[in-house]
Amino acid sequence: MQQQVILGKELLQVTLRRLCQEILENHGDFSNSVLIGLQPRGIYLAKRIQQILKEDLGKDIPLGELDITFHRDDFRRRGTPLRANATNVPFLVEGKKVVLVDDVLFTGRSVRAALDAMTAFGRPEKVELLALIDRCYTRELPIEADYVGKEINSMISQKVNVQWEGVDGGEEDKVWLVLSENG
Repeated sequence: MQQQVILGKELLQVTLRRLCQEILENHGDFSNSVLIGLQPRGIYLAKRIQQILKEDLGKDIPLGELDITFHRDDFRRRGTPLRANATNVPFLVEGKKVVLVDDVLFTGRSVRAALDAMTAFGRPEKVELLALIDRCYTRELPIEADYVGKEINSMISQKVNVQWEGVDGGEEDKVWLVLSENG
């Protein structure tokens, strides 16, 4: 298996800060805005974004965790059953500006499922998408991120792994592009 670092620790920190500044330009003091991380991996990114925004604004930013398992269009097509994650959205999104957060934007199907799942919590005023990595030429649905950490061109046989310090045995924050031996 071949792998290449896309974002190292330092560049990833700069990228997260830039994304937060872009969000602040559009959402101001977050008085009518919320963050919702997509389970499972978008949660880690959403928590990092929330922490940086808290440091910058001096207040807690509402954060929800949204499971999309049963809203996926491939839910019944898989050979092995999908395992559901917890949904924890402790607020209504009715009339709010929502920033959906996911680590990698690939086909767009997860985002479509998230939009469906989010309707259980009300009708937002506006929904935006933040993706740390945008795999530009792999979209199957007309979905585009409003905030992008880094765009990459990648083949279907490649995978993007986002490694967070302290999660999954990660020693430090990094983003990898991985080419499987079968690819």
